[in-house]
Amino acid sequence: MSNISQVDAQQQAADESQTFWVIFALGFMVFFIIALIASLVGINWRNYLPGAESTNGLVAGVKAAVYTFMSHIT
Repeated sequence: MSNISQVDAQQQAADESQTFWVIFALGFMVFFIIALIASLVGINWRNYLPGAESTNGLVAGVKAAVYTFMSHIT
């Protein structure tokens, strides 16, 4: 009986991990496109993305913004 609950817990953890990475990838794409367009237009995009204010690079700023965004939805 304990094996069944252990398998269920492992399956749930795997599902949550996959869900995390899907949300991260989608958020990264959306924020990256926003930051890229803003950079091309000349807008200071770091002020508009949460968590990206103190980063130096585009990818690091987008990554920080996605992690900040994800901490608000969980």
